Amino acid sequence: MSDTIEKLKCLIIGSGPAGYTAAIYAARANMNPVLYQGIQPGGQLTTTNEVENFPGYPEGVTGPQMMMELQKQAERFETDVRDGWITKVDFSGDVHKVWVNDTKEIHCDTVIISTGASAKYLGIESEQKYLKLGGGVSACAVCDGFFYRNHEVVIVGAGDSACEEAHYLSKLCKKVTMLVRRDEFRASKIMATRVKNTENIEILFNTETEEVLGDGQVVTGVRVSNNKTKETQDIPATGFFVAIGHKPNTDIFKDFIDMDETGYIKNVPGRALTNVEGVFVCGDAADHVYRQAVTAAGTGCMAALDAERYLAAKDSSFEVSTSNYN
Repeated sequence: MSDTIEKLKCLIIGSGPAGYTAAIYAARANMNPVLYQGIQPGGQLTTTNEVENFPGYPEGVTGPQMMMELQKQAERFETDVRDGWITKVDFSGDVHKVWVNDTKEIHCDTVIISTGASAKYLGIESEQKYLKLGGGVSACAVCDGFFYRNHEVVIVGAGDSACEEAHYLSKLCKKVTMLVRRDEFRASKIMATRVKNTENIEILFNTETEEVLGDGQVVTGVRVSNNKTKETQDIPATGFFVAIGHKPNTDIFKDFIDMDETGYIKNVPGRALTNVEGVFVCGDAADHVYRQAVTAAGTGCMAALDAERYLAAKDSSFEVSTSNYN
C-alpha cells in the first residue's frame, strides 16, 4: 500500500444538513470524521434566501447562514472539513476506497453518503436568473410557499409531486396557475382529481413556459405558450415553482450500492444502512418523499450513530461514546 494513501475512520461525502449533522455526531464519538463538501458546499439550502421551518430559529435564517453555522458547529468538534469532491469509489472489498478529484486515494473504515439530490429546472435563462437572485423561483413549495401568502403563483409539473405542491400552495395563495405540458396529468387519478376540484387552481394543459418575467430583482409574471395553438399569454405572478422532479447525486455509487429506478439509495427501513457493510446514507440521497432540511439532519444523526455502532462491533478497542446520548 502506498504511503500516499490516507486512512480514515470515517469519511462523510457531501455537506448540507445531513452531512454536517453526521459530522457533529461522528466527531463527538471520537471517529475523527473528514467531510468533503462537494461541488456545492452546503447543498441546496445555499440557494434559499429564507428558512423559517427549521427548529431553533424563531426569526428565521438564510440558507447560507444556516449552513455556515452548521459547518462551524461541526468544526468545533474537530471535524476536518475539506474542499473537493469524490469522483470515484470502490466498495468491492473490506476496505472502502474513494478518490478525491480523480487523484488522491483514501481508504475508509466507514463512509457516510450525504450527497443529496438536485432539483430539476427548465433551464430557461430567465428562470435561472431569478433563481440565483432569490427573486421568486423555487423548487420547493413546502419550503417557500409561506412567502407567497395571498399572492398569485405559477407552478410547472404534471406528476404526483406537482399536484401535491399545487394543492399545498392553494391553501396559501390567492391563485395557483398550473402548467401541464401535455393534455393530461402523469399523476395518479386521485391526485389529479384533487387539483381539478380545487377552486383557486387553474390548470393550463398543452402549455409550456417561454420566459419568467420580472423587474430585474423579483418575478412579476410568466410568459407561456400553448404547444397546440402556438398562442402566447403573460400570467401575472410573484412566484414561479418548478415541480418536475429531482435527481439524486448518486451516480458514482451505482456499481456498488443498491438504488431504486430513479437513483435514490435504498436503505434498511428506519436505519441508515445500505447493502454494503460500513457504508451509510443520509439526507436526500435516499429520501424522495420529504426532502426537508430537518429530516435530512435527523438521518445524518442516524447515519453517524449507525457508523459508530458498526465500528464498535468491528473493533473491540473502539468504544461507543455516551456523549451522543445525552
